[in-house]
Order: sequence, then C-alpha cells, then structure tokens
Amino acid sequence: MVRYTADHKVYIKILYWGMASSGKTTTVDTLYRYTKENEKDIAPTGNLTKISMASGSTLYFDRGIFQSTKQKPRGQVFYHVYTVAGQRRFSPLRKKIFKGTDGVIFTVDSQTHLFEDNIESLKELKNITRGKLITEIPLIVMLNKQDLTEVIGEEDFKQVLKDEKLWYEPNDEYYRWNPIIYKTCALYEKRKDVYRSFTECARRTGLYQIYGDGEAPIGDNAKDIRDF
Repeated sequence: MVRYTADHKVYIKILYWGMASSGKTTTVDTLYRYTKENEKDIAPTGNLTKISMASGSTLYFDRGIFQSTKQKPRGQVFYHVYTVAGQRRFSPLRKKIFKGTDGVIFTVDSQTHLFEDNIESLKELKNITRGKLITEIPLIVMLNKQDLTEVIGEEDFKQVLKDEKLWYEPNDEYYRWNPIIYKTCALYEKRKDVYRSFTECARRTGLYQIYGDGEAPIGDNAKDIRDF
C-alpha cells in the first residue's frame, strides 16, 4: 500500500516476480547501476540489499530504494523495489514479501523450454493477488533474455495473459491498463528496456493512486488523466 508521511514523503513498493533464474536480481542490479551512472527520473539511495545462496540465486529477496529526481506535487517519492526467490519451495516467503505491493513487474525467462514454468509462476501470482492484478495493482511484463535463441514471442505470452483473464478487449473499460509487454535483456552490457519497464510500472502506480484512489482509473476518473 502506498504510504504518505506527515513530512510529505511518499513510499511505493514495486515487486519483481517470476520463476527462478528469470533475471530478477540481474534486472535490479542493472537498474541500480544505470540510474546511478546516468541522470534519470529516479536515482538509487544507498546500496542494494541481497540475501542469496552460494550459487548466487536469491535466497529470500533483494531490495533497493530509489528516489524520484523530479519534484512531485505530493512530495518526495521513494520506490522500495523488491525481488522474490523463484524456487518452488519459497512459496510461503513470496506471499510474505508480496504484502503491501503497489505494482508488479512480472519477469519471464523467455527460453521456450521454460514456457510452462513461467505460466505456473504467473498463476501463483494471480492467486496471491486475489483478482487485484490490473484492476488495483498495475502489471508490467518483461520477456527477459531475448538475446538468446529459441525464445517466447510477445504474441505467445499475450495469449497466456488472455487465458489467465489478465488481458482486456478494446471494448472493456480496463483495456488501457493491459500489461505492456517489454522484450528485454537484463544484462548491463546488453540492457534493453530495463529502465523503461520500471518507470512505466512506477508511472501507472502513481496514476492509480492519484486518479483512481488506489484502483485503475476508469470511467470519469480516467478522463482526468493527462499525457497517458
């Protein structure tokens, strides 16, 4: 839940969710380094916190705090960015880490032989959110590892979203809030749309709060949105 403090600070929690080894930690590493080395709309504050196994896989979670570099009408904005451990045995922990999440970036391992594992991870996320994805919690999709061969395509995963009722047709009032699907590579040397996908999730989270009172702005509320 977005938190507002008496000293006009705003705290937003954005969560990277996905199967094991989909690239969540690498994505946050790249986001941290890229925004630290370049003048962007967000900048990291402090260092990343990582709790990992000897193999390098996330054991509990990764966490980073980023601050908006633009002046906002409601005060300073801070983004608490988390990842979850993707291994099946950490399902109870993922539920705990999810609490208070305001926006989700679903990170797909695009290798075709892992297609079903990604769907399983998406179904778990859908179950934990209890029907709130898109309607109350913005959802962005990263098709990661697109630098490899034999990868999942955008249309393939769009069909998955449709099958899971996470995609709305043009005549539906939630259509404008359909997940944007970014074809990404999280490696810093090959980075592609890591920053863009994060800022879009952050932007939508802000729109949900300002124009929808915590929900996707639809109807009359949607008419107030500028530059969408």
